[in-house]
Amino acid sequence: MTNQFNQNLLVQSCLLFGESDAHLSEIPMLGVKLHPQLTQALSALTQKAAAAGFSLAIASGFRSFERQLSIWNNKANGLRPVLDEAGRVLDISQLTDDQKVFAILRWSALPGASRHHWGTDFDVFDRAAIASDYELQLTVAETEAGGPFANFHQWLTQELLNSSYDFFRPYRTGVGSVSPEPWHLSYAPLANLFSAQLTEALLREKIQITDIALKSSILYNLPFIFDHYVKPYQGLHR
Repeated sequence: MTNQFNQNLLVQSCLLFGESDAHLSEIPMLGVKLHPQLTQALSALTQKAAAAGFSLAIASGFRSFERQLSIWNNKANGLRPVLDEAGRVLDISQLTDDQKVFAILRWSALPGASRHHWGTDFDVFDRAAIASDYELQLTVAETEAGGPFANFHQWLTQELLNSSYDFFRPYRTGVGSVSPEPWHLSYAPLANLFSAQLTEALLREKIQITDIALKSSILYNLPFIFDHYVKPYQGLHR
């Protein structure tokens, strides 16, 4: 009984932290892996977008722990840009370790705390609005007036309010400390189940055994990080 219990905990941990994608399905037309339980709702949303003149595409679906760790470490080591609240590149060489941690957290989740680990969350854009050689940024400026995806996101806002797809935007103004990400959609019925299992203690255990940049600062600030960058988004819907 104890061995079975421990095995169940291990499986649960692997799914929670994005260390396995065995429970996910490839969506060929969108080129990503997501949880199979949301594919029907996503298909309906994609078809509705097409009828409105948009080509809903996904920039990022499931993201493994290792992939999120690579993004974090590259940003911490100056190999990827770290942006301020307005989307401008910061000179992180002028920042303390604590300042670096919170600068990265503004736009990138801590490995182990990314909603992309679960296969329930994905980033969308309108492929029809851009040329084939356009370099996608996933910035707020792209979604606002004058940006290539402004019309798409205006439509999407109304569609999410008026529909029953169960998709919502977790990172929005007035919630937590993560900058708003209009392109990030979450499937509530599944995402809320995963997010409810993530605790500060589990996240601390994972960070402690991970070769991650700025580890000392992360662990020291973890109570604040969890309360402001994880907890506010647990159990959200529309």
